[in-house]
Amino acid sequence: MSVRRVMGTETEFGISVQGHPQANPMVASTRLVNAYAGATLKARRARWDFEEESPLRDARGFEMSREVADASQLTDEDLGLANIILTNGARLYVDHAHPEYSAPECTNPMDGVLWDKAGEQVALDAARFASTGGEGDLLLYKNNTDGKGASYGAHENYLVRRSTPFGDIVRHLTPFFVSRQVLCGAGRVGIGQDGRGDGFQLSQRADFFEVEVGLETTLKRPIINTRDEPHADPEKYRRLHVILGDANLAETSTYLKLGTTAMVLSMIEDRFVTTDLRVSRPVASLKAVSHDPGLSHLLEVGDGRRMTAVQLQWEYLHLAHRYVQERRGGQPDQPTKDLLACWERVLTTLERDPFELADELDWVAKLQLLQSYRDRDGLDWSHAKLHLIDLQYADLRPDKGLYHQLVRLGRMKRLTDDAAVERAMHEPPHDTRAYFRGRCLAQYPDEIAAASWDSVIFDLPGHESLQRVPTLDPLRGTRSHVGTLLDQHDTALGLFEALTAR
Repeated sequence: MSVRRVMGTETEFGISVQGHPQANPMVASTRLVNAYAGATLKARRARWDFEEESPLRDARGFEMSREVADASQLTDEDLGLANIILTNGARLYVDHAHPEYSAPECTNPMDGVLWDKAGEQVALDAARFASTGGEGDLLLYKNNTDGKGASYGAHENYLVRRSTPFGDIVRHLTPFFVSRQVLCGAGRVGIGQDGRGDGFQLSQRADFFEVEVGLETTLKRPIINTRDEPHADPEKYRRLHVILGDANLAETSTYLKLGTTAMVLSMIEDRFVTTDLRVSRPVASLKAVSHDPGLSHLLEVGDGRRMTAVQLQWEYLHLAHRYVQERRGGQPDQPTKDLLACWERVLTTLERDPFELADELDWVAKLQLLQSYRDRDGLDWSHAKLHLIDLQYADLRPDKGLYHQLVRLGRMKRLTDDAAVERAMHEPPHDTRAYFRGRCLAQYPDEIAAASWDSVIFDLPGHESLQRVPTLDPLRGTRSHVGTLLDQHDTALGLFEALTAR
């Protein structure tokens, strides 16, 4: 009905050990997560509950056999890797060779930005804690490729009504994703997966996608991922798992990434998108748009027109304005009004002069930085210095990262502030089930045996077995729903008895 929707982000951070280029990244990631647990958890360490996970179920109506699945897809197996649940409702764990922060569920793009930023600070603190034992400082990067042919993800998740035909999602969201890079690309030096081709492109991820639709996330990456793992009531919802986005540092880029996608999903759910905006050869078009920082590449659209990615984004924005007018009486809620205004302003500026957005969009900020070095030193795009600048932009260290330097100089606009980010590192959103999960972990740390997105498991005195409290509805377990109850009970047993008596 608007940009309000249950959503969240997942970020796999690039990691290295200073002075030890051959260090095992999985060992380094484990060091990082365990160090954060040791420094911040004051009681027992709740485990992640894998029971309700189903990573091989496909939205197209089948389930992949475990025998043929790649090992990277088996995310429901507890491999004993470091894995902790935070009091803000998030999860910090080792995902293959990377530390990953999965943000708590939020209901709007501004909160999505805030708890995503909190994840950067959690990861940065974890690296600091892990760098005090004399094993070499851990360095973290919020980017998507090592520059040598490997890519790692920055995923988004959106709760969608189960009644929405998955074919509609594929048809209408694919061209949106192909063109969305102009708003939320993180920018990258080099063309191709290994970055050896000369040039600059909008997206860090685009060159790593090979198919239009599929279940995999690390091999044969699809524009539309079909994993059907709702982490909610499967009769009511599906979770759209978006894997093609970039890891953004610029807050406006993250805001537009989340907000515009939520808006388009609302239109798809309400079957409002009737214009045929399908682009020909979507995978090739995704890469062509990314390889064109001049924003002039023409896409062939299903209704016969040819248009640039910015013009295609205008088509979606015009649809959104009509949708609000016709379906909402022209009275959108404030988050929707703000998102539409930002979307329109950014598209207008991209058409006029993209460099005017160097203080808001990652790819423009990075391109402006790189171009200043190219102009000053006469560098071509193959020069190693430019690749180093690209990497340094993503460095999470506030005294080293070029993004953070831009913020300090007042050359990068923020939508959050340090105090709000600090709170979000420790406190959950108030309007989703993350509130119940986070408050329980903070208030009853000794009695929480495990948790997941859709349950909290208590280890209670007087009970021989563990007690599971389901949280299948992401919009229950909020502060308005259980805040008073949590305030009233000093013990987990008292809370559990009150919940089960209701």
